[in-house]
Amino acid sequence: MATKRSALGKGLSALIPGMGEMANTESTPKKETSLKEKIDTTPASISELPIDQIVPNPYQPRTNFDETALLELSDSIRRLGIIQPITVRKVGDRYQIISGERRYKASILAGLKRVPAYVRDTDDNGMLQMAIVENIQREDLDAIEVALSFQRLIDECKLTQESMAETVGKKRTTITNYLRLLKLPAEIQVCIRDKEITMGHAKAILSLTKPEAQKNLCEQILKKGLSVRQAEAKARQLLKEKEENPRQKETENIPESYYRVAEIVGKYFDNNIRFKRNEKGKGSITINFKNDSEVESFLRAIENINNQ
Repeated sequence: MATKRSALGKGLSALIPGMGEMANTESTPKKETSLKEKIDTTPASISELPIDQIVPNPYQPRTNFDETALLELSDSIRRLGIIQPITVRKVGDRYQIISGERRYKASILAGLKRVPAYVRDTDDNGMLQMAIVENIQREDLDAIEVALSFQRLIDECKLTQESMAETVGKKRTTITNYLRLLKLPAEIQVCIRDKEITMGHAKAILSLTKPEAQKNLCEQILKKGLSVRQAEAKARQLLKEKEENPRQKETENIPESYYRVAEIVGKYFDNNIRFKRNEKGKGSITINFKNDSEVESFLRAIENINNQ
């Protein structure tokens, strides 16, 4: 193994002691050694693992890998080796990737037989949190993948938005804005995922509450090539037109506390909760439910709180 180098950037170094070391590994297979020699599970150690004993991460937030970028990384690894080891955990007789799946895929394309790796001990929740933090901080996830990752932290790791903000090092309002993307129609989410529109465009679209109005604005952005400022201006124009109609007058300036209500109550009704609020703070909350069990589940939750 080549000489160790100092770390570039942070990534998992904020969570795992000893992650400040990086290694440059040659792609030429080395002489077979015993299992004990190949695998040292001390936190700061770097092991060379057979690539056929490594399996992908089922909690991987990234769902799309750019083929061209993978080929470029593969060529770099073929010439220079892996500069930064991947991170794995032992699962049975295999090693499951915590972070570095892009490097792993590129290494396969480069024909490597072994890859340098940190071997960590962690449970599923710890692995999920580590994978998401690593990817959000260091990989180029699209906004929908980030939003889905945040939602998984809420659903599977039972994190609140406050604790999640501390874990990933982002403001709570930033996390809220990402989660709001998941409330957009599927057609718009695909446009965000494919980077046909930006996060700024999405925020302009979110200022409209009706799905049809949101889709119409998205179509105008795509057809006319509207900039974010132009999209915001168009959204304001549509809102003004709505306000001039007394039968539909409402404001989209929803306070942060309303989103907290939506977060708590919405999980019982698959997030089918909507707010209407005028400038004086008067309005209504509409909850759509699919079946009786959703209502009964919500009732049990309220009764449990009252009995505590």
